[in-house]
Amino acid sequence: MKLVQFHLPGVGKRFGVVKGKMVWDLTDHYPTCYDAVLEALRRNQTLDALLTPCLSAIRRKKTAAVPLEELLRTPSPEKPHLLLPIDPPEVWGAGVTYKRSALGRDADSQTDIYTRVYFSDRPEIFFKATASRCSPPYGPIGIRSDSQFTAPEAEVAILIGESLTPLAYTLCNDVSAWDIERENPLYLPQSKTFLWCCSFGPWLVTADQVPDPTQIPFTCRIRRNGTILFEAKASTRQMNRTFQDLLSFLLRNNPVPPGSLLTTGTGIMMGEEAALRDGDIVEIESRLLGLLVNRATKLPET
Repeated sequence: MKLVQFHLPGVGKRFGVVKGKMVWDLTDHYPTCYDAVLEALRRNQTLDALLTPCLSAIRRKKTAAVPLEELLRTPSPEKPHLLLPIDPPEVWGAGVTYKRSALGRDADSQTDIYTRVYFSDRPEIFFKATASRCSPPYGPIGIRSDSQFTAPEAEVAILIGESLTPLAYTLCNDVSAWDIERENPLYLPQSKTFLWCCSFGPWLVTADQVPDPTQIPFTCRIRRNGTILFEAKASTRQMNRTFQDLLSFLLRNNPVPPGSLLTTGTGIMMGEEAALRDGDIVEIESRLLGLLVNRATKLPET
């Protein structure tokens, strides 16, 4: 299943399932995606097993569905639009999980710390964001006011349950101020965490619908003034670590709430010529996981 949350003017937040070109509203069964996640865990069911009867009942009653196309727009209170597919209690990140990423960051930092992490048993794990710092599909992503090289990081993120098995998968933009981290690796939290530093979606694809999570190809594009400035591809098959390995370290003596996200690192690196500018459009696309679109926005000095 493809799970979404969306806004309807005069109604508010809704929870639904994408089927073809329509979104079927499940809000009468579960007010939010987070509620559905908690109930699936309580019943020890997959999300598909929990929601399939609800979806069947709604479609038999011919309950009104929303055209998906109407939701694919810049968020506005006056118009229907997508929200974050879940409001995660926490968002965590993993880094240096792709070989290309490790080599690229060594060149940036002129140290070997990233290569050392790449070959170590212990991965790089860091706190990324809260839901209030995340931006929905078609919403803004932030460019730090004190950064000259903020860049998108196209990643696959996993929805965390109560075990090492992901509940669902989604695309994520782990927006990062690379120049700040390059200046000193101890500045990583400032490089990673700020307003609109993370976007994910457009939906959650349940684990039952992802036959092989080690084979998820994805593309990252930056468009400037209608022209493609940057484009590159990667795949989770290039990862040096498994999702279960990353989860095992994240959850070690660290009680992460179910319904949180772990974004799993990027295999796409870019040079400073692709540093984000105000108004750039970033697209992260996967045939399996959809198309995540965001507009880069320069944050004001504070």
